[in-house]
Amino acid sequence: MERPAWAPRSIDISVPSVSRMYDFYLGGSHNFEVDREAARRAMEFLPGLPKIMQANRAFMRRAVRYAADQGITQFLDIGSGIPTFGNVHEVAQAARPGARVVYVDHDPVAVAHSQAVLRDNDGAGVVAADLRKPQDILSSPEVERLIDLNQPVALLLVAILHFVEDEDDPYGAVAELREALAPGSLLVLTHASYEGIPLPPERAGGAVDVYEEIRNPLIMRSREEIARFFEGYDMVEPGLVAMPRWRPDTTPEDDDPYAFSGFAGVGRTA
Repeated sequence: MERPAWAPRSIDISVPSVSRMYDFYLGGSHNFEVDREAARRAMEFLPGLPKIMQANRAFMRRAVRYAADQGITQFLDIGSGIPTFGNVHEVAQAARPGARVVYVDHDPVAVAHSQAVLRDNDGAGVVAADLRKPQDILSSPEVERLIDLNQPVALLLVAILHFVEDEDDPYGAVAELREALAPGSLLVLTHASYEGIPLPPERAGGAVDVYEEIRNPLIMRSREEIARFFEGYDMVEPGLVAMPRWRPDTTPEDDDPYAFSGFAGVGRTA
């Protein structure tokens, strides 16, 4: 298999990556045959996966615009993935010139791409770190350079927490990040769930098994379990809902049925 020029030498291109699979679902070009093969296998069970990813991105853009409307000018996007059109820095800086954005990911391809995309953008940076180690993120030079933790921050955890297993204490990591944020900060979150998927759980479970096989378990949590991530936050209306139902720009009923898989919400620290 030929290694493309954009692939860092350190990565094993024979192993699928969830961020490159996500890139494939969104129609991106920064993925390998091994990623496409795993994504296609998952889509045999859950054909609406691209629609779910598109709904995630559309919610994220609406939530970033909402944060900017609330006067927030700092964005910390953990599990940011491979940059695609309409990324956080584009939406935030269009809405609030001078907005500052830090992307965090542990996938080397995502980090390398983000660095290339942001080369001429002084108001945005990238950190190679893992959500499970919040202190590594908070003490990173890019966060220290761009984010003033004494001022409100929009913390984005979009389509990332369902890749953190319970034994790695995702609730603890989210709480540790919350403790570091100033009052008036926002948590922007989406999470996979069997609730809302227009298929029986046994069928959708086949896609979950594909992620298990590539050693990136996909943890489907219930609405109640997802709501626990918002402890210490006041929910912004309309609360924890299917992604198309969170402050929609268009009539949610026009969306694909798969777009209603899982949950999205925004909370504000008191």
